[in-house]
Amino acid sequence: MVELLAGDRSALLAQIEQLCNEVEILRARAERAEALADHDVLTPTLNRRGFLDNLTRIMAYCRRHGQDATLLYLDLDDFKQINDRSGHPAGDAALITVANLLLHEMRESDTVGRMGGDEFCIVMMNADEEAARHKADELMHSLRTTPFNWQGQSYSLSGSIGVRTLGEQADPETWVAEADAAMWLRKGAGTAKN
Repeated sequence: MVELLAGDRSALLAQIEQLCNEVEILRARAERAEALADHDVLTPTLNRRGFLDNLTRIMAYCRRHGQDATLLYLDLDDFKQINDRSGHPAGDAALITVANLLLHEMRESDTVGRMGGDEFCIVMMNADEEAARHKADELMHSLRTTPFNWQGQSYSLSGSIGVRTLGEQADPETWVAEADAAMWLRKGAGTAKN
């Protein structure tokens, strides 16, 4: 009888260890799924959801500590031509090129997100409107001078950027909408500047 109890105890401990391992595997999967939920499936940037979540925290931090922050909204010009002439794989490659350029050009404290399609947002911490406009000019120059080639076909990249500083916006969606509207004003004016 004592041997049976010892055997049962060993079996029980083995089952507990197996369950703990399974729980750890499930926890790691959940963490990966959560991270994927906030990251763009195509580019190495945040997706809209992840960007807006970060923007919420940034807005609260900046307001609490009296810090400046400025939002840049980038829409690529004539992006549809790439998809139409060379197909969606070429368009995807162009979006990845743009995302990598943005991540390379920005500071570690800045956040880059793909809002969908060919639109990207960047929030610059500790940056006033003048600094953000200067950075927008630099980004436009980098876009124009970064070659994008797809299967022997060369494309020029360009875009329009709207700039809006953090003010009294009620929420991140309002701030993004203001920067988007500023971008459309620039695009309508026929300039690739901010």
